[in-house]
Amino acid sequence: MFFNPLLLIAVGLTLAVAVWGIVDTAGLTQLATDYVRLVFRSRGWFVMLTATTLLLVCGWLAVSRYGRIRLGKDDDQPEFSTMSWLTMMFAAGMGVGLLFFGAAEPITHYLFLVSAKVVPVQSATWALFITNFHWGLHAWAIYGLTGLVIAYFGFRKGTPQLISAPIKTVFAGEKWSAGVGWLVDLLSIYAIAIGLAGSVAMGVFQVQDGIAALFNWEQTGLTLSLAVFGVLVLAYIVPLTVDLSKGMALLSNTAIVIAVGLMLYLLLVGPTHFLMNGIVEAIGTYISGVIPHGFNTFTFYDEQVESWFGDWTLNYMVWWLAWSPFVGVFIARISKGRTIREFLAGVLLAPTVFSIFWFGIFGGMGFFKGGAEKLDPSVVASNINQTTFLLLDTLPLSALTTIATIVAAFLFIVTSVVSAAYVLAMFSTGGDQNPSVKIKLIWGAILGLLGLSMILSDSVSAVRQIIALSAGPFVFIVILLMVCLLKSLKKEVE
Repeated sequence: MFFNPLLLIAVGLTLAVAVWGIVDTAGLTQLATDYVRLVFRSRGWFVMLTATTLLLVCGWLAVSRYGRIRLGKDDDQPEFSTMSWLTMMFAAGMGVGLLFFGAAEPITHYLFLVSAKVVPVQSATWALFITNFHWGLHAWAIYGLTGLVIAYFGFRKGTPQLISAPIKTVFAGEKWSAGVGWLVDLLSIYAIAIGLAGSVAMGVFQVQDGIAALFNWEQTGLTLSLAVFGVLVLAYIVPLTVDLSKGMALLSNTAIVIAVGLMLYLLLVGPTHFLMNGIVEAIGTYISGVIPHGFNTFTFYDEQVESWFGDWTLNYMVWWLAWSPFVGVFIARISKGRTIREFLAGVLLAPTVFSIFWFGIFGGMGFFKGGAEKLDPSVVASNINQTTFLLLDTLPLSALTTIATIVAAFLFIVTSVVSAAYVLAMFSTGGDQNPSVKIKLIWGAILGLLGLSMILSDSVSAVRQIIALSAGPFVFIVILLMVCLLKSLKKEVE
């Protein structure tokens, strides 16, 4: 592993970013902010066009004749049950983000729209729609297309489960394919490590604020952050030493059960009719607007709207692209034996439906409590991490729900680290589907170090910009992967 130039360069890049983030957080953040702003202004249209195209292609593949093709041999059967498959996929792909942004994001969009002179009632509707757009079909189309390509070539064509494998296979006769494939794998490892480190930092920030809310601590400081991080490291070591079906499946199933229980509790204890009305409306708004909004670039609006669009929608699309090699390869690994139609239906629809209900309940509850003056919406501007816990504090059994949220967030972080370490270990062994425990633990340590550097930066804004900084090339890489898939599928059915 350590004599592989590709991995040495990738580790060197990630460690360089980690050290820079510790020594000069402001400098790294400014560089990332300037670069991301430049990319969004020059290629924002291309990011949106790419994400929407991926969604349309996924939809077409699911209903086309290619949908019957199995990811593996024709008689292969799925390795995991449908429920475990969905929970592992969901926990790896989003997990802690839903807990972090459940109430905060809809409220943030609502406040912006109201400040832009949009009628408050319409602002609430649009705030939920925009949130669902960020976390729905477009996000999972990016993950799904990447995962589908890797699963198809890995299980049906027998290639290593690497991002570069489809490129090297389809364009084997081209002189440029080897060099481009090498660069793609390098960027994949770098994006996975940086993206996961950012997720770890955001998760630790939320767990820290949850503990502070539970014990009514006004100041937490670095000591609590490091304590949470230390427990996190101890928690993910054990799952890395056992089989994927035992460790990851158990953790993700437990986290999802807690999250679903929390969501149902809010639905039943809160204003059920109000929340369900909002969810039904959100479903209709989303279905009617998801494709048109995917082509919306807010070209003719002022700089304030342009900045909001870049900070949220474009940032999210690039964020999902940054995570696509990690989540895509992981989804591919657990999807052997499923048909293309079954794969795409599960990857796109199940997480999207869950997200609409999740944000409908948490966001709707935030609107309801804000309207009743039991929750100050402006809290998202001062400390976005605490929004969920302040919302829970307005409901009965707030201590219990706060503990449940902390535990779920913690488990989601662990599942993310475990799945990312597994994928990186696969890359380290040329695509081996069962890498050794030693290599997984090595990557677990590297990811822990990167996560620690992000935590020491103590800035959610810095974390988001740095993640986006690592994802720029994947706008082009996913298109190349899509071309590889379509060319190979066409050849297979001829």
